[in-house]
Amino acid sequence: MDQTDRRILAILQQDATMPVAEIGAKVGLSPTPCWRRIQKLRAAGVIEKTVALVDPRALGLDLIVFIEVEARDHSPEWQQRFLAGVADLPEVLEVVRMAGETDYWLRVAVRDMGHFDLFYKQLIAAGPLKNVTSKFAMERCKSSTAYPVG
Repeated sequence: MDQTDRRILAILQQDATMPVAEIGAKVGLSPTPCWRRIQKLRAAGVIEKTVALVDPRALGLDLIVFIEVEARDHSPEWQQRFLAGVADLPEVLEVVRMAGETDYWLRVAVRDMGHFDLFYKQLIAAGPLKNVTSKFAMERCKSSTAYPVG
């Protein structure tokens, strides 16, 4: 991946709806070579998918919760059961396996505390857990899905 590919990625991470001709003009390519580079980045898995980013408040999902999970068991069977369980919960936006005291970190979007309570009951049913700690976001100060490519 060269600097031109990185510049293309930076542009696409800001606005994936930008026409290829405009992207090409910004990086010094004509449309066809720019389109080919984008297709190669997709084929290589660098560009995983193209999505629309939605404001959670517009959907009534006003409460963002960060949940730390400590596993009771660290067996592959437990992990498979837990990950399958959280995969079925649409409120879960992200699951990350961590190093340290916390085994998993979840980012969850819910309407309100009542919705969170219902979600929490489903979460703890996903597998025996040692500890679950929830932290509630008060304000989203910065939100980005763009990775640094420079």
